[in-house]
Amino acid sequence: MRLIKKYIYHPIKNLTAKIYVYILQKLFNLTVIGITGSAGKTTTKEMLAGILKLDGKTVWSFDNIDPVFNIASTILRCTPFTKYLILEMGVEHPDEMDFYLWLIKPKIGVITNIFPTHTLFFNDVNGVFNEKKKLVENTEIAILNINDKKLLLLKNKIKAKIFWFENGLNPIESNSNAIKKIAEVFNIPNNLIKKGLRSYQKPKHRLDLIKHKSGAFILDDTYNSNPEALISTLKYFNNIAGKNNKVVVLGDMLELGEIEEREHKRVALEIKKHNYQKVIGVGHLVRFITSNVYKTAFEVLPEIKKYLKPKTYILFKGSRSIGLDKLVDKM
Repeated sequence: MRLIKKYIYHPIKNLTAKIYVYILQKLFNLTVIGITGSAGKTTTKEMLAGILKLDGKTVWSFDNIDPVFNIASTILRCTPFTKYLILEMGVEHPDEMDFYLWLIKPKIGVITNIFPTHTLFFNDVNGVFNEKKKLVENTEIAILNINDKKLLLLKNKIKAKIFWFENGLNPIESNSNAIKKIAEVFNIPNNLIKKGLRSYQKPKHRLDLIKHKSGAFILDDTYNSNPEALISTLKYFNNIAGKNNKVVVLGDMLELGEIEEREHKRVALEIKKHNYQKVIGVGHLVRFITSNVYKTAFEVLPEIKKYLKPKTYILFKGSRSIGLDKLVDKM
């Protein structure tokens, strides 16, 4: 069955999606927006969908599905009446963006940021940048983060018309700034932008602030982790927690390759700047951040229960395969 899917089902599905979306773009004026970046892709996608669906029929990528399979499936959900198609185009390996661009050519390309992610496969941040920039090298319009040094290199280097957005005070605000810039391109009225941002479906396990029955607050950012995103999340966590007691539970940041030790140590330096009541690690690499390390997520539960009390904020952050998302759900 796996061989049938690999060599028959998926190739036919991909070719069908490729032909179908070409027809929708050429004959029915379907506008396609592709979103990539090292962090914030899914939240940006959901925010944008929340706005554009108020302006016309909109189809967007499902969550938690590998884009290699997700993009074709999402295309095939469109109809001739679909006005906007929003695709999350995450890449984890070299040449994945080439495959996406073989399937479809978005009119608008969005890059949220460039961080050292999946460097096990891309070697370094330049490898990440070179793969992700392919998107806006093949679009008419590029929406780029002006505060990202790598993305600034694209100024006057690509044919696409560039619209810049700025980072915000926190990751959610940065995503919102990107969305507002896209909405400007489409001439979406401000009232629809505000309404869409108020009502969008916030992705689970991404900066999700939960009030626990104990009175403690849990910041759940367990969908994934990389060094820059983690440092950004720590700043956001410190801001919302204020002078309350703060506990941090961190899982390994995976797929960093040769830089994994260095990057975990860099995060450790950031951790030391703050007065956390407790720093707990889950995995193997977190030993470079804290000595209080557990092998599996659920082993942490008895320790965490000690801190489930009012005036305490607890941050959970780690790569998905560490399982901190399941621990949060259990609580």
